Amino acid sequence: MAGGVERVLTLKANFFAEHLGYDITIILTEGADKPLFFAISDKIKVINLNIGFEELWNCSFIKKIWIYIKKQRQYKKRLTAELYRIRPDITVSLLRREINFIHDIRDGSKKVGEMHINRANYRNFDKSQSNWIKNWFAQYWMHDLVLKLKRLDRMVVLTDKDKEAWVELNNVQVIPNPLSFKPITISSQTQKRVIAVGRYCQEKGYDNLLQAWVKVQHACPDWQLVVFGDGDRTAYEQMLGKMGIDARRCILNGRASDIQTEYVKSSLGVCSSRFEGFGLSIIEAMACGLSVVSFDCPWGPRSIISDGVDGTLVENGNVDLLAESLISLMRDNEKRKRLSENAVRSVRKYDIEQIAQKWKGLFEEL
Repeated sequence: MAGGVERVLTLKANFFAEHLGYDITIILTEGADKPLFFAISDKIKVINLNIGFEELWNCSFIKKIWIYIKKQRQYKKRLTAELYRIRPDITVSLLRREINFIHDIRDGSKKVGEMHINRANYRNFDKSQSNWIKNWFAQYWMHDLVLKLKRLDRMVVLTDKDKEAWVELNNVQVIPNPLSFKPITISSQTQKRVIAVGRYCQEKGYDNLLQAWVKVQHACPDWQLVVFGDGDRTAYEQMLGKMGIDARRCILNGRASDIQTEYVKSSLGVCSSRFEGFGLSIIEAMACGLSVVSFDCPWGPRSIISDGVDGTLVENGNVDLLAESLISLMRDNEKRKRLSENAVRSVRKYDIEQIAQKWKGLFEEL
């Protein structure tokens, strides 16, 4: 458990167990031989079914089908047994493989699905490699998914746009992610440093960010870009040389041990994602006193940033406009500070106490 979804799950579970007195059990399928990445309250029980779906990653296509069917049956059997043993009032699914059968488990609990990615990218089929067979499968798969989601007692999404996308459903409720920490201090806005946070993958659009930085480094040679995230950054490091980017002023880092400190040491945040289920790094940066320049990608940034008030929204994928917006705020200290002050105030609605009350209200309603 090391990603943003796992971090949010841990934060909410800890708060409900420690502050609201809920009896929480977390059920996992992977990593039985590994320690948990995020700290879990002693009041929370953790059960690992030890299914090992990760085995599928290194299999041939034919073997993958056989192993998947076998593990899926195993998963259903073991999860069913645990839910009948625990007899929870409410079961919350992160809508992974259990969506195929969670509604058929008659343990008496209300079933809630929690969607952390927008509909269009929930299963991100590569359209550039599509054919009529893949297109048919994608349509069939979505139709089947909608039928299963309809059977949930409630489905929680992160933004109003996400809710609008699920036109076939009448059980959708919006509850955004909470802030993962409360900053001890905020940025002084004196460091000439821009920060981006997120794993190294196509979704995060670091290729576009580096293209924008080529223009930025010429206009503002005294500023630095730092990126923090998991994943293989080799391809992006190679791009630095090909694009003529000064590696001393554009530093690609791994995961930060203390990301809060890295935010505070910066004066501006940037989000170059192609799509975002929400944008946890955006609210983290804003809470630490940073205005964020973000592509207006589906659908998270627009639900968080008020353009020109506490941050800047840029036409999705417009690299030149991203560069121009960064340069404008780098050169305008007063505007940058004003947006940053507004950012700190506007993200208070994402404090865990407020988000937890929304979940508590949903649970009590069910």
